[in-house]
This record gives sequence, C-alpha cells and structure tokens, in this order.
Amino acid sequence: MRTLRYNIATVACALLCYAQGALAQNVKMPAPSPGQTVKQDFALSYVEVSYSRPAMKGRNIMGELVPYGKVWRTGANAATTITFGDDVKFGGTPVKAGKYGLLTIPGQSEWIVILTKDLNVTNPAAYKEANDVVRVKVAPMEMPGTVESFLITFDEVMPTSMNMMLIWDKTIVPVNITADIDGKIMSQLDEAMKGEKKPYFQAATYYYETGRDLKKALEWADAATRENPKAFWIYHLKAKIQAKAGDKEGAKATAMQSIELAKEAKNDDYVALNNKLIAGL
Repeated sequence: MRTLRYNIATVACALLCYAQGALAQNVKMPAPSPGQTVKQDFALSYVEVSYSRPAMKGRNIMGELVPYGKVWRTGANAATTITFGDDVKFGGTPVKAGKYGLLTIPGQSEWIVILTKDLNVTNPAAYKEANDVVRVKVAPMEMPGTVESFLITFDEVMPTSMNMMLIWDKTIVPVNITADIDGKIMSQLDEAMKGEKKPYFQAATYYYETGRDLKKALEWADAATRENPKAFWIYHLKAKIQAKAGDKEGAKATAMQSIELAKEAKNDDYVALNNKLIAGL
C-alpha cells in the first residue's frame, strides 16, 4: 500500500513539474538586447544589416564592456550579419554581392571592421582570421551626446556612396560604402533606346547629372516634352540643362514655361524651384 501511495505521489509530482514547465515555455519575455534588421536601398540594389542592440544600462562601454584589442561580434546575442545585394566597395575594398559576418576589433584611436565568411561568430574564440574577406581600419569619432542603445544605421545616402555608422555611447565608427553603377545604367539606357517606348526623361536626367553630352541631353528633354507637353518637371529639367550649357536666355524662357504649367497643376514646389533657377542665372 505504501509503495502504491509513493508511486502515485511520484507520478503526481512529475505531472505537476511537467505542467509548470509547459506553462513556462509559453511565457514570452522582452529580449534584453532586441534584434533589429536595417535594409537600405542603395545604388541599384540594397544593403541589409541584422544585429542586436545592447543598452548601456549605466555601464562603461568602450574599453570595458566592449574591450579594446579584442574581436567583438558588434552587437549582442546572435552574430551580426551584413548582406550586399550587388557588388560594392567596403571601405575602399571590392566586395562581391552576398552575405557576410560583421565583426570589429575596437580601439581607442583605431577600429578594425571585418567582413568574414563565417556567419556565426558570437565570441572571440570562434573567430578565424583565415575567413576574413575584408579588413578596414577606421578612426572612431566622439559625439557630444550619448546613445543609450547600440545602433547601426546608414547616413549620407547618395546614388553611389553612403556611410555605414556604428554608434554607441559617445562613439561613432563610419565605414564608407560605394558602388560603381555607371556602366550598368548606360547599358540599360542604350538597350532601352532601341525599344518602342524610349526613356527620354530618364536618359536626359542621367546625362545631365553625370556631366555627359548636354546637347544630347537637351535633345532627349525636348523629345520628352513633346510626348508629355504638360509635364512641368520635364521643362524644369530642360531649363537646368540649358543653364548648365550656358544658354541663360533659353533656360529662363523654359523655366517660365515650367512655372506656368506648375501653377496650372497647383504644384508650388516646382514654382519655387524654377524661381530659384531663374534667380541664379
């Protein structure tokens, strides 16, 4: 009888422990270092970073929590990764499109930013220099204010250049990323110009912005206005091309056309843009 009672008690205890464990598994708690994925459209593709965001919480960061001279996973929890949708230059070094681990070796006057083939480095012992794809040396900058949670973001985003910023406490570490897309765009324009629907506006814009043949750009702008005679934005582009080519009178006349069309469309922004263009002639 005692044995039976003992067995029943044992089974009941086991069931209770199982129930508590099952309930515990359903409890969701906030992550101490929340994950974040940042995807930035860039050039003709994108750059995406996935990382975790530890907070200062009153701790000393640089040189202590993030020690100098040692490999840091550049975040917390899981490994930090970066994906390039197209070929780029990372800190001046060519990198093929693909996914890489992002690591750093912080220093007081110099950081080493590493792209590695290994996507799972979460502690210094797991790091293997043989897997490095790129090593970039960057001088950190000091901020006047403090950023509580570690942040990776992109700044000064231009068509072919931007900076990836590693920011925490009072420290910013910028890494320049560039892309060479001119050949691809020119190839696309050349091919598109063979088609029935020709991209006159896009071609004129690209020739103007990249300092190419302004006479050709003007031809394409004229063709674009013939296709869309109410498009005030195309007339504004034409005026800019004329101004750049030194035809001030032509630029002023075209800008006035753009103003009238913009007023008709109730677009005050382009009225202001054209007035600014005329004032600068």
